[in-house]
Amino acid sequence: MANVFFAPFSYGGATVVAEQVAKALVRNHGYRVTAVSMCCRQDLAPYVIIKSEQAGITNYLINIPASRSYGELYDNPSVTSRLAELIATLEPDLVHAHCIQDMGTGIVTAAQSQGVPVILSVHDFWWICDRQFMIKVDQQYCGQFPVRIEQCKGCVDNFWSAKMRFDQLRQVAGKAARITYPSKFARDLCEASGLAPGSGVVWENGVHLPGEGFFERQAARRERDSRLTFGFVGGPSQIKGWPLIRRAFAELDRDDFRVVLVDGSLDGSWWKDHRFDKLPGSWEVRPRFVQEKMDDFYAEIDVLLFMSQWKETFGLAIREALARGISVIQTDSGGTTEHGAVAPEKLIPIGAPAGLLKAQIEEALENGSRLQTAVDVASFDDQALAFDGLVRDTLSDLRK
Repeated sequence: MANVFFAPFSYGGATVVAEQVAKALVRNHGYRVTAVSMCCRQDLAPYVIIKSEQAGITNYLINIPASRSYGELYDNPSVTSRLAELIATLEPDLVHAHCIQDMGTGIVTAAQSQGVPVILSVHDFWWICDRQFMIKVDQQYCGQFPVRIEQCKGCVDNFWSAKMRFDQLRQVAGKAARITYPSKFARDLCEASGLAPGSGVVWENGVHLPGEGFFERQAARRERDSRLTFGFVGGPSQIKGWPLIRRAFAELDRDDFRVVLVDGSLDGSWWKDHRFDKLPGSWEVRPRFVQEKMDDFYAEIDVLLFMSQWKETFGLAIREALARGISVIQTDSGGTTEHGAVAPEKLIPIGAPAGLLKAQIEEALENGSRLQTAVDVASFDDQALAFDGLVRDTLSDLRK
């Protein structure tokens, strides 16, 4: 399994998915999984390989230099040669190219050259967008559907370099035996943009389901404190909707509620210079949590705010909340809406004024949002089971 990060050096939602699926494949389906990931350490020689292991899964980390050319960010011959060496040594039955920015497309070509099939998973828009998330230089969502590289001239530094990247990535993606997407929205946009049209399947991400005793803890907290509590894990950026959230709360004329913010940064810097004393209600910032401790956060909130101002491919936090009977107020943000638990008319359009969010906050405060039924969402075990089916189908097709 190739992923830009992997335990013991983990960061980001795609890494969470990669790690949890790998563990479930080993635990439930008898797989032997080896991970390949990236690191960037100045005290080590460029492209040296470090071997690590956690939870029974070996991880080979390729040390990439901080300074690399534009082309090396998506097709790095030095990385590709290391990947080819590892594939030759490990002799895997299949390569899962999971989230490979910084690693580059060489994982696909290295595997193909040795006759090893590849399942490629697309988690964001790295394959069709030079900026990875379709967020323009002015921090607004691009909105192209489909993406046409000719329309990207105002965003990229060098159009012809970006066009070469765009064309090459589409060519490489066509070599994968299967391509998976976490949502129908992501698949439809990528395929409409020329990424191996007709070959993609939706492979929905799983989440950590609530642990034993979660709902009792949730009920006990609500008994101790009757105030409705809102939660936000997106960080203080415009693209995650923080300015919108701040304006909506600033306009409230009541303070009988709590807001819990999560600092998802590695160094606790996200909310360091932010003040909340002029906002109504009681505000609290909590440090980032590991997957195994997420119940500590979710037991404290009643409503999750998800105000993303771009079209995302999935939305783990939304599913985590819904699995715990927590209400969600969210924008119409692509694949994040496909759970079906929020009525279409309740989805707040991207770019809408703060008044729409304020109205939903006030509605939640008036009606209460505490007696929600937990929504049935896929677990990581479910996701691994689905991937096992993809692997079996892929290998069976190749034998025909």
